[in-house]
Amino acid sequence: MPTMEELFGSNVFNDAVMQERLPRDTYQALNKTIEEGRQLNPELANVVANAMKDWAVERGVTHFTHWFQPLTGITAEKHDSFIHPLPGGRVILEFSGKELVRGEPDASSFPSGGLRSTFEARGYTAWDPTSYAFIKDGVLCIPTAFCSYGGLALDQKTPLLRSMQTLNKHAVRILKLFGRDATRVVPTVGPEQEYFLVDKKIHDHRKDLIFTGRTLFGNKPPKGQEMEDHYFGSIKPRIHAFMTELNEELWKLGILAKTQHNEAAPAQHEMAPIFTVCNVATDHNQLTMEIMKKVALRHGMVCLLHEKPFAGVSGSGKHNNWSMTTNTGYNLLDPGDDPSTSAQFMLFLTAVIKAVDEHADLLRAAVSSAGNDHRLGGHEAPPAIISMFLGDELTAIVDAFVADKEYQASEKMDLEIGVHVLPKFPKDNTDRNRTSPFAFTGNKFEFRSLGASESISSANVMINTIVAESLRQFADELEAAEDFQSTLHNLIVRTLKKHKRIIFNGNGYSDEWVEEAARRGLPNLTNTLDAVEALISPENIALFERHHVFSEAELRARHEIRLDNYAKVINIEAETTLMMAERQILPCCMTYMGHVADTCNSVNAAGLPATAPHRILAKLDERITELSDAIDALRAAVTSHQPTVNHYLDARYEHDVIIPAMNLVRSIADELELLVGRKDWPFPTYADLLFNV
Repeated sequence: MPTMEELFGSNVFNDAVMQERLPRDTYQALNKTIEEGRQLNPELANVVANAMKDWAVERGVTHFTHWFQPLTGITAEKHDSFIHPLPGGRVILEFSGKELVRGEPDASSFPSGGLRSTFEARGYTAWDPTSYAFIKDGVLCIPTAFCSYGGLALDQKTPLLRSMQTLNKHAVRILKLFGRDATRVVPTVGPEQEYFLVDKKIHDHRKDLIFTGRTLFGNKPPKGQEMEDHYFGSIKPRIHAFMTELNEELWKLGILAKTQHNEAAPAQHEMAPIFTVCNVATDHNQLTMEIMKKVALRHGMVCLLHEKPFAGVSGSGKHNNWSMTTNTGYNLLDPGDDPSTSAQFMLFLTAVIKAVDEHADLLRAAVSSAGNDHRLGGHEAPPAIISMFLGDELTAIVDAFVADKEYQASEKMDLEIGVHVLPKFPKDNTDRNRTSPFAFTGNKFEFRSLGASESISSANVMINTIVAESLRQFADELEAAEDFQSTLHNLIVRTLKKHKRIIFNGNGYSDEWVEEAARRGLPNLTNTLDAVEALISPENIALFERHHVFSEAELRARHEIRLDNYAKVINIEAETTLMMAERQILPCCMTYMGHVADTCNSVNAAGLPATAPHRILAKLDERITELSDAIDALRAAVTSHQPTVNHYLDARYEHDVIIPAMNLVRSIADELELLVGRKDWPFPTYADLLFNV
């Protein structure tokens, strides 16, 4: 039985393995190449590739793949073997530097949003050497970016790496002004992952779960999460066995799985990793979701990652804990105890405040999806209104800057920027606000609005880019300043005054906040269709092009893909609703009504009035008629609209026409679930799904 130390990273071609297997000069040259962001020398690539192949083959690996993240929300891979032919019908195992650095998978069937025609099949993958290669399912996986023949990004990783590059550039500019010796700044992320586990045998009797990942029908069970007894409760043996194997599989891949616990809803759980570099955290989260599903199946369960698999109970999201760290090991969002760094902290904090206020629309667009529309605004997730939580003490410090006066605290420290500010600031000096979308939690910001099934890449691309834009503007002004201290002070005060409206420490679930947010001028984008328009506004296109994160074509493509995906998701849900209602619910209800009618006749034949059976029969007849009419209306709505080339109009039709028609079918069917005998209902109920794991 391997020890924890032996298990962790055992399937990863990590730094320790490279130090052991690469010649010293090759190892140092590779590190320098990665540090400076340059292309890999072909000769160097050959040495690295050969060492990587030997390491993998020793572990029984025969194939390699360029593992990439197309715009499908999941990962993709094409496997090639190491074999190369030799004369005489023999083979040799080879893996060249060219094969390591670049691949050419077929790109024709991946979403492109019009970036290329279907017949233009060629796409390229390029190795991301900052994310270690790993072995998964007996295959050597090389994390890569994915682009079109013309160099346009067709994936989640390429823009993420670009956004990290621009954040680094402008953060280092700021640090130089403070006399810091850091030469590199990277965003770090720790994405907490929520999920549901349900019994597979029960799951497989629900066509809605199979086809859509969520229940399209179902009444709340008598007991849900009202007693708050599942949250942090004792973990059941079956779930604990799943978590134990999950941890082992994640640790083998170098994923820093740290915390596990029961979440608020029955059958809901959470896994939290230790933070790491942004692009690596993104890769790891994609692997985590994939492995969760595989391990669950081995334990006779299904892992549900939909944002709202069950109506009436908490949905699932990700909590994206974001910060910035220097290559000297300093967290730029850590207030610290040293007055000499407090002015620097306040400037970086101000940059984030400005970024979130000016670009709240982009943050909302980043987390928009058909699934997340069910979750955001519910009383278990942040509202659709983007705001920031700083806590009482840090908010009071901001208020002191805005008022340009001393901050009154028990332990003051003098700063040469005009005010006494930032007392000794413990990391956990304030409560956490679960209703805030973007909350400061001691030395990082927790963006809580991400959906459970989505890649964290999009959200972090937005955060990195908008903070980089704030830092760019700050650096331009400060670099040109004749009096640095005075300019710094005025810059912070002016910026906080302008953007303080984004700070809200209260209850984000309240109706009063909706009204207050409107008075403050904060956007309330309640659905995906409204949210994704931010991707193609002229000012946002200019922002991303300025930082070389997205071209206009790439942004318009992502806008089209999100709308197209939304329309397709709703259409699949509508077709599944019809299938279940027409083939399962309606027939079973009519059969049950026949049984009740037989009971009425039997009771009448006995000379009794049969009042109760007749009352139930009349109610069944009324509801079944309503259900039949609602099914006909939904069927007509689905068949009367054919997809067009205008993805917005298609998505708008699904939102405005199909969803209300689908909801009506559900509401009537859910009433019938309470009228029809349990043994006659055609599929498992919420009680079966949530309390049988």
